Amino acid sequence: MPGMVVFGRRWGIASDDLVFPGSFELFIRILWWIGTMVLFIYHKGHFECNGRAVLHSYLVGLLVVLALIILSLCAIVYISAQGTITNPGPRRSMPALVYLRAILYVPELVWACLGAVWVSDDGRGCDPATVGAVISAVVASWIILLFTAVGVVFVFDPLGNPRPQPPAMEPLGVRDMQSSEGTQFLSTARSLAVKVWESRLRLLCCCLPQDESSRAAFSSISQLFSSFFSDTDLVPSDIAAGLALLHQEQDKMERSRDPDVVVPHSPSSPVGEDLEDELEKATHWMQFAAAAYGWPLYIYSNLFTGPCKLSGDCCRSRIAEDEIVGGDHLGCHFSSILQTTGLQYRDFIHVSFHNQIYEIPFFVALDHKREAILVAVRGTLSLKDVLTDLSAECENLPVEGVLGACYAHKGISQAAGYVYKRLVNDGILNQAFSIAPEYKLVITGHSLGAGAASVLAILLRNSFPTLQCYAFSPPGGLLSKALADYSKDFVVSVVLGKDLVPRLSIPNMEDLKRKLLKIVSNCNKPKYRILLQGCWYELFGGDPDDCPTEMDNRREQELSQPLLGEESLIVRHSSSYQSLGSDESPAHTPAHLPLFLPGRILHITEDGPTRRSCFSQVRYRADWSNEMAFRSILISPRMLTDHMPDIVLRALGTLTKDKPFSLCPSSLSDSQHNAI
Repeated sequence: MPGMVVFGRRWGIASDDLVFPGSFELFIRILWWIGTMVLFIYHKGHFECNGRAVLHSYLVGLLVVLALIILSLCAIVYISAQGTITNPGPRRSMPALVYLRAILYVPELVWACLGAVWVSDDGRGCDPATVGAVISAVVASWIILLFTAVGVVFVFDPLGNPRPQPPAMEPLGVRDMQSSEGTQFLSTARSLAVKVWESRLRLLCCCLPQDESSRAAFSSISQLFSSFFSDTDLVPSDIAAGLALLHQEQDKMERSRDPDVVVPHSPSSPVGEDLEDELEKATHWMQFAAAAYGWPLYIYSNLFTGPCKLSGDCCRSRIAEDEIVGGDHLGCHFSSILQTTGLQYRDFIHVSFHNQIYEIPFFVALDHKREAILVAVRGTLSLKDVLTDLSAECENLPVEGVLGACYAHKGISQAAGYVYKRLVNDGILNQAFSIAPEYKLVITGHSLGAGAASVLAILLRNSFPTLQCYAFSPPGGLLSKALADYSKDFVVSVVLGKDLVPRLSIPNMEDLKRKLLKIVSNCNKPKYRILLQGCWYELFGGDPDDCPTEMDNRREQELSQPLLGEESLIVRHSSSYQSLGSDESPAHTPAHLPLFLPGRILHITEDGPTRRSCFSQVRYRADWSNEMAFRSILISPRMLTDHMPDIVLRALGTLTKDKPFSLCPSSLSDSQHNAI
């Protein structure tokens, strides 16, 4: 629901968000009150020490203040637990309770000061246990006041001026922006939102140089974020509750649906090239994509042996390496690449660890085992890379011989352009082919590196018709449909499980927002119960919750109309918002151009139950898929872990090493090249 309005502004917290923090503070306050009462009863109100009158008054006053705070917290927790996310009516008294609780901070502050004065002036002759109890009470008061101040900072909304109420005849939540006043207000709100997001980015990236590329990235990202969040009025806990509900809803649908149709062979695959061959190649090239991350991933993957292996190589003088290695001042990155790939120093043509916004590290090497000149592009590993990722608007990418609209992810396209200029203009590829003219060109990368490798392959395709690209976990919002289809002849994308990144695009995020609005609005459970049950489901599994909704007894024809609760979450109608009863694909949303995964898509999934023991062996299967299977974001605890390069490499290794145990009998009956 919209954020709570108190003290003349809107805050980033709703009236039903105080159940958990209120309960925690209530527990602490009750223990505190009991301890103070035990101390007072033990001494029977008589203290044999200096300042006993002050101590007596302090303890009596503290008991009274704590009792009032406990009563106010009980009321806050009880009222906050009433109603639903979109039905705040039972919580209409919450602002008054918040004002009352804020007033009670004044006597608590006074009593904390009084206790501190007594300890410093009159506490010397008293029982040490009594002095320690008073000191603990004073310290606890100041800690709670400090945490309250920190909490206020966290829930402060810079855009929190109360929104103007709609006219009385309008449905709740719908703003008439057709008038000149409405248009002017909306324009002012948008510009203010852009400035706020830009200030947040500058504060977050204060360590980065504020050059022209940084300012352009900040401006681009702030406009994207302000546009995405401007047409809804949700607080973070609403999003968390919606994700918990959506995860269970998706699991219910997955359990009830028929098995996926398996693509019998790769579209556009060369004759004689099957899934097993592609898996073996992907496993080989993934080692180089992982190696591009340098020493951080190497140490993470080899916690016990990695530091020892690199310790002798790091910080050692390497004058010869300076000719081919750039940006690796200590030599640890290059040493980890040597350890991971098994190549020799003489096999490397160029290694660059230079990293700026839109400029990412890469290396070029000779792989004699596969007779290939390899270009490996690093994925996201720095804040600069994150800014490159978030520059997600479209940019034209004209390619000779491609019919249809050609555009791509702006940040990744510019990063690929940087690598392209280095390879071509600096003569790096010419140098490599002068050494091994009969070798073929292979480009690989993971995550951001996979997206840049795919775009780079498209740029180099006309010059090197036989090149191949292996993109591991590439971003979903990468290429237009024309470029995605064009890349199927030479790009293979590998996606593991429910990885978030290959499903991440602006249309998919708009679709996720629409689903969250719908499921949050329709659920008639209080938010604290949704969050508790969601945490239990994520940790221990079980059957998905059949959440009763306001739609249970509605007629079929009414389901296409937005509910009152749904519209109460909409600040303004936007072109990205469809009727919540509509299930239109985000690809058809006119507000944003659709972007797709590159090339042929090899999807690796776990073979077996979704829940398993921590010590059970994971078995995988691999199938050819298509880009439309990744047009929706799947909520899962593994949506982030499935993206990690070491996890992807482990899954590929399992498929290629344990072939007899990974073959899928059900799919083999259809085609011998279905799945592994």
